[in-house]
Amino acid sequence: MANKLISEIPLPKSIANVFAARNISTAKEALSLTEFELMELLDVGLAEVRSALSQISEIVAPPYQTALSLMEQRFRNEHLGGHFPTGLKGLDAALCGGIPFGVLTELVGPAGIGKTQFCLKLALLASLPSNFGGLDGRVIYVDVEFKFSSRRLLEIGLRSFPEIFQMKEMAKEMAGRILVLRPTSLSEFTEHLQQIKISLLKNQVKMLVIDSMTALVSGEHEQGSRRQPTLSWHISFIKSLAELSRIPVVVTNQVRSQNRNEVSQYSFQVQSRDATVETPARYDSYLVAALGIHWAHAVTTRLVLEAKSGQRFIKVAKSPISPPLAFPFHITSSGILLLSDEGMELMGPEINSIHYQGHNEIINFGMEN
Repeated sequence: MANKLISEIPLPKSIANVFAARNISTAKEALSLTEFELMELLDVGLAEVRSALSQISEIVAPPYQTALSLMEQRFRNEHLGGHFPTGLKGLDAALCGGIPFGVLTELVGPAGIGKTQFCLKLALLASLPSNFGGLDGRVIYVDVEFKFSSRRLLEIGLRSFPEIFQMKEMAKEMAGRILVLRPTSLSEFTEHLQQIKISLLKNQVKMLVIDSMTALVSGEHEQGSRRQPTLSWHISFIKSLAELSRIPVVVTNQVRSQNRNEVSQYSFQVQSRDATVETPARYDSYLVAALGIHWAHAVTTRLVLEAKSGQRFIKVAKSPISPPLAFPFHITSSGILLLSDEGMELMGPEINSIHYQGHNEIINFGMEN
């Protein structure tokens, strides 16, 4: 709209002729000058300049939108920019429908907490026919840590959707829709990304899962801060894939221990000058997401999986549409199940800190490499 011709704007003929005589032909050219610059250039009074600028701005400026109109627009475009249900009722309600399309959703947590279990269930759901709530398409599953288990995938399917997976041919078809890539290096992963882009452009893929980003660079550098330049291109490319294809993109991330300086920054550990400052060992084992701040800004939704006092929780730690909430869960033969659909609201350091203590259970559902 900024390039709209002034001749197309219903200004008084006298002032429109002056604009034309001074070779100011577009709204952008007029609005780029100050009122006093226009007074001098057009040789007219301040009142006439202000009136003309007001009319030009009103025509070319985008209209205001109310919160109601934005919400109605979102519902109209649900098929393009909606959410994919995870099957976890409370979590889906908090996220206004589930995993969002067109952006990055991160699952972060310590090893063995259930990130891969969650990814397997999501991949399975996306491959299902639409009448079963699926996306009826293919899924690309980048299995960096070699944790993908076809046996476990079929077990989840059989327990969750027996009407489909009890039929041998249907089970084969669903499993055949999940395409597994296993890059062994960052350079190999880069090559895979180019192949993935081609597949997405052909509309063959309805979900992308990367498990995990951290493993791709774990051997590249010793310091986490030095990884970020290595991943900058990959982060931008994956974000562009999500935006271009409008599909759910789910990426897992590992955790690292906080150093002493990071721990002392939390307000609940700040004490008076005369008091003794607690050491990190006096607190639960706090962890933070790996990959650093650049990666954290790239993800739109961050779901944290953690364990406290023997109980697993999944937390909505970052979301543009949900408050920070925590849901207790456990892992069964049919995948992750919430113990309660009522999320517990989180505040302060609890939102971003990651616990993993008091939990010694071993997941054993026939995992295979």
